[in-house]
Amino acid sequence: MKRLAEFVKERRKEVNLTQEEFAERTGVALTVIRKIEQGKTNLNVDKVNIILSMFGHELAPVSSKEIAE
Repeated sequence: MKRLAEFVKERRKEVNLTQEEFAERTGVALTVIRKIEQGKTNLNVDKVNIILSMFGHELAPVSSKEIAE
């Protein structure tokens, strides 16, 4: 599975948006976009899900059983 930082950065570039444009379109602060793309670990899950929803994804808890399957 790709790391969150790589996923967001690759998808943002696929839709040809700068970080600034992406932040504006999602309604999330530019600093949040930068933190995600830099792989920072102290992130607000609600903000991450707003960003991921642009690509039809969301973060959700899963059990270790589900990961092993």
